[in-house]
Amino acid sequence: MKFQPNGRYQKSEVFNQLIGDANLLRAGDFGDSISAAHWRREADVLTRYTEPDHHTISLYVNGGTGIQRKTGADPLTGGGPGRCCLMPAHMTSDWVVQGKVELFHLYIPHTSWERAVVEAFDIEPNAVEVPEKTFFLDPLIEQTVRHAMLPLDWDVPADRMAMSNAGQLLMGHMLRSYSTRRDLDFKVRGGLSPVIKRRVFDYVDANLDAALTIEELATVSGLSPYHFARMFRKSVGEAPHKYVLRRRIEQAMNMLRADPASLAEIAVATGFSSQAHLSTRFRAITGVTPATYRKLFQ
Repeated sequence: MKFQPNGRYQKSEVFNQLIGDANLLRAGDFGDSISAAHWRREADVLTRYTEPDHHTISLYVNGGTGIQRKTGADPLTGGGPGRCCLMPAHMTSDWVVQGKVELFHLYIPHTSWERAVVEAFDIEPNAVEVPEKTFFLDPLIEQTVRHAMLPLDWDVPADRMAMSNAGQLLMGHMLRSYSTRRDLDFKVRGGLSPVIKRRVFDYVDANLDAALTIEELATVSGLSPYHFARMFRKSVGEAPHKYVLRRRIEQAMNMLRADPASLAEIAVATGFSSQAHLSTRFRAITGVTPATYRKLFQ
């Protein structure tokens, strides 16, 4: 089980209700706005989430066909692999759990949601509500979780940035696709100014060995995380996490050409968990392994 001691997610109502009878595979905080947990559960119980102060996006990764959402005399059924649930903040819900299920949860503090609403619509946050949705299909949520979040090592700096970016993407998707004010137009603004862009670039280069997040880079830019991610892509032409990964690989290339450090040392210096992790990402981008690349310049 991988988790961050004293993580913010440990204060989440949904997390705390599950921790007693579910197997926590891993969990973590990714900046100030996003937390995630990966669960495996086999139980025959009734679970109540009492007025959580966070929104929860849930994906059934595997199983879940025996779960029911209690809503009066006729419980809702239809759970199973690929099904999603949206549980808004401050809404109590009851669930009958039967059988095996593997779950992914994304926890979004209500305060982070409110900041995103102000940034996107320039209106008061209480004018935009999140409805409850149960056992629905959403290809973007499923593909993002399965292919952009679950395969990552949540404890590694090079992957935590990608987790942060994917979480911001899902929060924006929830805002665009499921809020009660989808009739509003998102504010369109210019990209990052040259001064801010250079400030962010310099900060990234100085901290390639650290666990950078969208929130951290947004603070450097003086913008909210949600607005920063959108404006960065508009200005640079790629998402922040892809830019950071590219800079890590470019720094590794520089070190391989001119630095006698070992591959393991280069991996640590560029934010990768191990030599193998560096090799996998390096080859995916350059087409060769770090060892082969180094030989080309010797």
